[in-house]
Amino acid sequence: MSTSYELTASVRESVGKGAARATRREGKIPAVIYGDKQEPLAIALDYKTLNTRLHAGGFLTTVATIDVDGRKIRVIPRDYQLHPVTDRPIHVDFLRVSAGSTVHVEIPVQFINEDKSPGIKRGGVLNIVRHALDATAPADAIPDHIVVDLTGREIGDSIHISSVALPDGVKPVITDRDFTIATIAAPAVLPDEAGGETPAA
Repeated sequence: MSTSYELTASVRESVGKGAARATRREGKIPAVIYGDKQEPLAIALDYKTLNTRLHAGGFLTTVATIDVDGRKIRVIPRDYQLHPVTDRPIHVDFLRVSAGSTVHVEIPVQFINEDKSPGIKRGGVLNIVRHALDATAPADAIPDHIVVDLTGREIGDSIHISSVALPDGVKPVITDRDFTIATIAAPAVLPDEAGGETPAA
């Protein structure tokens, strides 16, 4: 689980495209905090600090505290926009997080033990169907990633969500089927026992 962090912000008195551009000219990033049955709050964040956090990894799956003129608000980033040319952040949306709440997140999937998969050792190809898991998780215990162990996997195997060990409290959003996370696909050519090559079926 990523470590929580704190950002400092100020209230934006004006909203709209013109006000947002003015905020950026001051070296700040316009943002909004919404949710928890409260009115949206327009804020401005320091560009350098936000940009560092954005590229540190786990930005959309880490709960943060924003100090808005002395008022501390727990949030989780829900979306951000980048400039199409410079890739600089130009706007961020934050969702308020209350104690004990559950949030909807996309958690990256990490595959381990490829060297212990007989299928991959024989030349099989790991075909990743889902690079991230669409799930709900406790706001204070969002995992950095979901681990999928490839030990013992053979060519032709499909890895379904039911075979993946999920952390406590993490539940897939899709519940009506045992969906596929990845498969071990056959290579175009399989090595035969004599050392030659045999076309895969």
